Amino acid sequence: MPRPPHPLSRDLVLEAAIRVADRGGVEAITMRRVAQELGVEAMSLYHHVPNKDAILDGVVDTVFAAIELPGAGHDDWRDAIRARASSARAVLSQHSWALSLMDSRRNPGLTTLRHHDAVLGVLRNAGFTLPMAAHAISLIDSYISGFVLYEANLPITAPDEVKDVAADILEHLPADELPYLTELIVDHALQPGYDHTGEFGYGLDLILDALEARRR
Repeated sequence: MPRPPHPLSRDLVLEAAIRVADRGGVEAITMRRVAQELGVEAMSLYHHVPNKDAILDGVVDTVFAAIELPGAGHDDWRDAIRARASSARAVLSQHSWALSLMDSRRNPGLTTLRHHDAVLGVLRNAGFTLPMAAHAISLIDSYISGFVLYEANLPITAPDEVKDVAADILEHLPADELPYLTELIVDHALQPGYDHTGEFGYGLDLILDALEARRR
């Protein structure tokens, strides 16, 4: 078993757990597999994390730490939330397995709590009532999570592949029976300049515009 390149620490344990999950999903995170990832015996981990639950809580905190906080540098609350949503989508697209953990852990870390507090602060400072801010967070986070899962399950690995998939579907599509789907593929998906990745921003703007109308 190779020796670890650096002295073992809690941060190294969490980073190793994330690499394990990136390859095999959250169910792959075990003390044994994380130890193997680090090139140490499983017992060595207990000097830095008390148990697997502590690893899972720490992993969630680490993922949240990678998401951009909605700071005070935006004049419009929508710009702040939009930046945070885009960052969350990028981070969670790399670690989509984390979605099942983020809302299920009963002992969120301070980084996670600070993140939620910052998002809530942007909305409250923009004039949202407390109930409306809670609705907004639920709606926005559900949209981000759903879109990340949607993208993770698409049968494509690059934006330009969507046209190949659409063309394959069109080839076997009974146009007379499915005229509206045929129209969507021919006059939209196969048109020059169409980029399905732009759908995230379009849908997010609809949500933010609707929330702004309610805020007023």
